[in-house]
Amino acid sequence: MRISGMFMPTQREIPADAEIISHQLMLRAGLIRKVASGIYSFLPMGYRAFRKVENIVREEMDRAGAQELSMPAILPAEVYMASGRWDKFGPEMFRLSDRGGRSFCLGPTHEEPFTEAVRDHVHSYRQLPVTLYQIQHKYRDEKRPRFGVMRAREFVMKDAYSFDATEEGLDRSYQTMYEAYCRIFDRCGLDYILVHADSGAMGGSGSQEFMVKSEVGEDAIAYCTACSYAANEEKAPCPAPEVGAPEPMLEKEKVHTPDFRTIEELMDFLKLPPTDFAKTLMYDIDGKIVAVMVRGDRDVNETKLKNLFDATELNLAGPADVERVTGAKVGFAGAIGLKEEIPVIADHEISAMSNFVVGANETDQHLKNVNRTRDFAPTRIADIRSAVEGDPCPECGSPLAMCRGIEVGHIFKLGTKYSEALGCNFLDSAGAEQPMIMGCYGIGIGRTLAAVIEQNYDDNGIIWPISVAPYSVIIVPTNSSDETINTMASDLHDKLTEAGVEVLLDDRDERPGVKFKDADLIGIPIRITVGRKAGEGKVEFKLRSESAATEMTPEEAAAKALELIRQG
Repeated sequence: MRISGMFMPTQREIPADAEIISHQLMLRAGLIRKVASGIYSFLPMGYRAFRKVENIVREEMDRAGAQELSMPAILPAEVYMASGRWDKFGPEMFRLSDRGGRSFCLGPTHEEPFTEAVRDHVHSYRQLPVTLYQIQHKYRDEKRPRFGVMRAREFVMKDAYSFDATEEGLDRSYQTMYEAYCRIFDRCGLDYILVHADSGAMGGSGSQEFMVKSEVGEDAIAYCTACSYAANEEKAPCPAPEVGAPEPMLEKEKVHTPDFRTIEELMDFLKLPPTDFAKTLMYDIDGKIVAVMVRGDRDVNETKLKNLFDATELNLAGPADVERVTGAKVGFAGAIGLKEEIPVIADHEISAMSNFVVGANETDQHLKNVNRTRDFAPTRIADIRSAVEGDPCPECGSPLAMCRGIEVGHIFKLGTKYSEALGCNFLDSAGAEQPMIMGCYGIGIGRTLAAVIEQNYDDNGIIWPISVAPYSVIIVPTNSSDETINTMASDLHDKLTEAGVEVLLDDRDERPGVKFKDADLIGIPIRITVGRKAGEGKVEFKLRSESAATEMTPEEAAAKALELIRQG
C-alpha cells in the first residue's frame, strides 16, 4: 500500500481532551475519530489493527470449539423484562420504541437472546454442551464516557455463552474459555493477570477478569505477593477486624467545628488520627436515603454497597436530601439524632472502634467519644469498604499490594439465572426436565487494542507487536526524486506484497525526517530505509522497538522481515 493514497490523518499535537496515552496516540496516529462523547469511528489504519485483534479472538474461539453466529443489536424489551434486567440495567440501557409503540433496547449484552435461541432449539442432554459466540456492537449509556475507546457508549465485544447439563460440564467449559483467553492475550502481546471480580448486572455464582496492569487503569487490583490471589477492588473482601478488650467509654461530648467538613480538617483541629473518626455518608439507593458509615481513613465500596441492597441505581444524596434527613449542611452527618428514620449501614471496622468522632447532625458540630454499643444501633453491619494496601490476603493472610489495571476480558459462571427465568430447559437421561447451566465470556475488542498501546509505546509513538500491527513493514525511500532509490523501494514493496506481507511504501514527496516521525508514530514494527547507499545495493533494516539500524541487502531485509513475521 502506498501512503500517498491513504486516508491517514496524523496529528503532531496532543489532543486537549485525550487523558491517557492510548487515547492520545490513537487520535494522533489517525486510528480513530471522535464522533460524540463516548462514540468513535475507526479509521482505516485503526480498523486494520482492530481486525487483527478480532481475528485472533475468532481463531481462538473457533479452536476452543465455540460456534460463531450474529444476533441483532435492536432487541425487544420482553426478554429483558423476563430476566428482570429491563429495570436492573437502569439508565445505562438505551431504550427506544418503534412506530407501533413496542419497546426495544440497543443490546448492552446478549445473555437473554442467546438463552432464547438455545431454549427454542436444544431439548436433550445429548445436544449439550454447546458454546456460541458473536463479535458485535454493544451500547451502554455510560454516565461518564472517558479514555477514548476504553469506556465508550458504543463498542465491539466478543460475547460467548456456554450451555451445559451439569456443574461439572460448566467447569470444563469455563476452563476451556479460560485457556482460550490466555492464548488470545498472549498472542496480542499483553502482560495480564487474572483477578476475582464482581458479577455486576450479569449475575451468577462467580466471575474473573483478565486485567492488564497499567497506571492509568480504571480498576484497582488487590493482589498477594505470597500466593496467587488477586481481586478487583470491587470484589476484594475486607475481613471483620478482631475486637479486643473494650476501652473505657468516655463521656460523649459535642464539639464546635466551624466549617470543618473533611476528615483532614477535623484531624488538624482535634489533633486526632483518622482512625478515631467515622464518616457518615448519605446515599440515594433506588430512591431511598441510606446512611453509610466507614472509618475516617476508608472509602465506601459502592459496588459492595449496591450488591448489599441488590440495587439498580446508587448515588450520593444531594445537599437538599442530606439537609432534610440530618438537619445540617453537608459535612456534619452522623448516625445519632437523624431527623428521619433511615437505615444505617456500618462497616465491620466500626464495631471495633471506641470513643470515636462523628458528625452531630448539626451544622458546625461534631460528637466526640461516641460508642456504638451505647449511642446508636446500626441497621446492619457489613463489609462495605474498599480494600487497601496491607489488608490481609483472604487466602493466606499475607499483606495485600495494590495496583491499577485495565479490564480486557471477563468470564462468568452464570449457573441457572437466565435459563430458569427464560425456561431454557433440557431433558436429562432419565427424561426429567432440568434448567441448562450457563457460562458467559466477554472480550472488549477496542479496549484490548487500547490496552496493547498502553503497554507498547515510547515518546515517539506506538510500538505495535507484529501480531496486531496494521502493517508489518514500512519502506521509507529518503529521496523521492532519486530513480535508483525509488526503483529499489518499489521493487522491495512488490516482492514483500507478493510474499503475503502487509507492507507500506512511503512514497510521499516529504523530507526523510517527516517520514521517520510518521513511521514511529503509527508504530509499524519493521522499517526498511532505502537511502544514499541504494546504489551500493544496501538498505537499513530497523525494528520499531530498537534504536539501532542494520545495513543489509534488499534480499536480506526481505528475508529477515519474513522470518520475524512468521515468528509473530
